Amino acid sequence: MTWAALLLADPSPSLRLLVLRALLKRPETDDEVRELRTHQEIDPFVTRFLELQNKDGSFRGGEGGGGVLGGIRLTAQALMGLGYFGLGPDHPAIKRGAEYLFTHQQPDGSFPLVTQGAVLDGGMVDEDVKYHMIPLQTALPLLGLAWAGYATDPRAEKAFDWLLSEEIPQGGWPSGRHADQYVFAGGYRRLAHSKFGCRTNTTAAVSVLALHPTRRKSQSAQRGLDLLLAHEQRQAHALGFEVARIIGLEPPRGGFTYFKRYDVAQVLDLSWRIGASLEDPRVAENVNFVREQQGAYGLWEYARHPEASRWITFDLLRSLTNLDQEGDWFSMEPRTPFQAYPKKPKRF
Repeated sequence: MTWAALLLADPSPSLRLLVLRALLKRPETDDEVRELRTHQEIDPFVTRFLELQNKDGSFRGGEGGGGVLGGIRLTAQALMGLGYFGLGPDHPAIKRGAEYLFTHQQPDGSFPLVTQGAVLDGGMVDEDVKYHMIPLQTALPLLGLAWAGYATDPRAEKAFDWLLSEEIPQGGWPSGRHADQYVFAGGYRRLAHSKFGCRTNTTAAVSVLALHPTRRKSQSAQRGLDLLLAHEQRQAHALGFEVARIIGLEPPRGGFTYFKRYDVAQVLDLSWRIGASLEDPRVAENVNFVREQQGAYGLWEYARHPEASRWITFDLLRSLTNLDQEGDWFSMEPRTPFQAYPKKPKRF
């Protein structure tokens, strides 16, 4: 039995629709595609989000779903999932959710740092106001909007401009700023080959840029991805975590720890969207690593939530299908082992 038969036998019409569209290249006029679109409203993966929408358009957290987070974070997370399933900006729930987010957008295009739990659990920062800016404050809400089809909305474009203005000169994004000074990232999320770069904030920013039809090919997106590829951590237990979280099976908790795990499936998704090719040995080695994890029936198993396995399989197959053998991608990063907490040289 092939992966196609297993994926098309899944009870979720949204997953079957994604497989037909992205992997089997069925047109929108295809009878099966049209039928599955009408069944999405009863898909348990979809209704799980829809049932959590409030009257003002925001979303609340379900059981184990990050209940301490504020409305901005939870709404952004719901829009990520609904957008991933294939629901677009014309869907009433997505429209209300997007408008809720835009009502919190600030004049400069950013989203609040702490109001409504925009960044950190509970919507709080250190009492001594350590951070005056954290790229996540805008990257996470914008990620929800981009997945939901609002990447080119003029209000979202303004948020993109703000996010790009916070890129550090050597590429990537920092943990944040205190006044005009960058704050160092904790070792576990240090960005390889970068003094102030933060892997969590850079992953968020690059993920947003990768969903924009034109900005995904920008120098900022390519440079950010190049730095993420330099991390070179391949952990089987983290493979597919981001997909599991987007579809609502993993809780969306975490501020600076939001992208703590280095998920090779997520990196491959970013690679094909931004234009990295298999000519880059790091991308090729990620592909080899992924293929080594594939099961006997063509699926990638996700032990924490087995029901996510077919979704992760679809996502990985889409990435493997779309990665080019060669292209215009060019890396500037040396291949050096990354250490979260490098040992300091002894004086004697």
